Amino acid sequence: MSKIEELIAEFCPEGVEFTKLEDLFKISRGRVISKDALNLNKGNYPVYSSQTARDGMIGSIDTYDYDGEYLTWTTDGANAGTIFYRNGKFSITNVCGLLKVKNYDILNPKFAYYALAVCMKSFVNYGMGNPKLMSNVAQKISIPIPPIPIQEEIVHILDKFTALEAELEAELEARKRQYEYYRNQLLAFDGKDVEWRKIEDVGEIRRGVAFTKKQAIEGKYPVVANASSPISYHNESNRTGECVVIARSGANAGLVTYWNEELFLTDAFSIHPDKVHLNTKFLYYFLKNLQRELHLMKKGSGVPHVRASDFEIYSVPVPSLKEQNRIVKILNQFDALVNDISVGLPAEIKARKEQYEYYRGKLLAFQPLVHS
Repeated sequence: MSKIEELIAEFCPEGVEFTKLEDLFKISRGRVISKDALNLNKGNYPVYSSQTARDGMIGSIDTYDYDGEYLTWTTDGANAGTIFYRNGKFSITNVCGLLKVKNYDILNPKFAYYALAVCMKSFVNYGMGNPKLMSNVAQKISIPIPPIPIQEEIVHILDKFTALEAELEAELEARKRQYEYYRNQLLAFDGKDVEWRKIEDVGEIRRGVAFTKKQAIEGKYPVVANASSPISYHNESNRTGECVVIARSGANAGLVTYWNEELFLTDAFSIHPDKVHLNTKFLYYFLKNLQRELHLMKKGSGVPHVRASDFEIYSVPVPSLKEQNRIVKILNQFDALVNDISVGLPAEIKARKEQYEYYRGKLLAFQPLVHS
């Protein structure tokens, strides 16, 4: 019998109470904090808003509104219903809700955070095009309230999972920086004794075919346009084998992707190196490393776009095929280590997340107490 099972058998063998947030927390809302206020009052205290990047932090100022253990949640927008555990001095904007525990003798804030992370998003209202989870709905959410020793043990277990995942994420981030460093070194040909040639001289550029959703016919071939993943599937293909695809229009105009399968290319164009002078994957890595520069090639006052004719005269380095193959081999290995979810750290992080979610679900699946 596990320690949790022993604690449940000792403290609550018949089940646990489920209690509404309004009975457990003082519930309030953040305030409007403008960009000007952030810029004019820079300091050390974080300000959290509706985003999830950087744990929701949008900046830091020289004052704070709260000090201590709290939970916050995103009330509006794409991330509505995302719950955060806060401990320290901070402020929140008006698109955040705030939960302050009323009685620490019956509720551990970190336990409540883990419990709400399982269920809170299911209460989000997605109507009217702007997802919302406002206080009047949040306050009616119920969570299990086992005795404090059980809450503390669950927090201890889940904190260990979280810490391990954070370590793996930090290691992956270090690997990514290492990858970027070596990629930049391997693909820096300025000043080196290497031939530069226009893409049209060492390959062919082929434009995609106009395609609308009305023409969509379900099939096995990915329809590739201005994104890194297929926009749909079609029963015909117009590209076979290796190619580098450049998104032609929209916000992602200039986006570089690599494909090595049959596909249907639409709002983009593909580059097909001759393979006598230029390795396709080498060209992909070189162009991908210049992604920011390629995005700046966008033109047009309406929908931004890049032109195939600009890429035909775009010059790229052409070292020996032996050197290109060496570079591709090294970068393939790095790329798999930091991006491939089937191997290396990404695979381990994915497995840990799945394990964490499984055990979190099991640990928080309490039997409701039935009153006679």
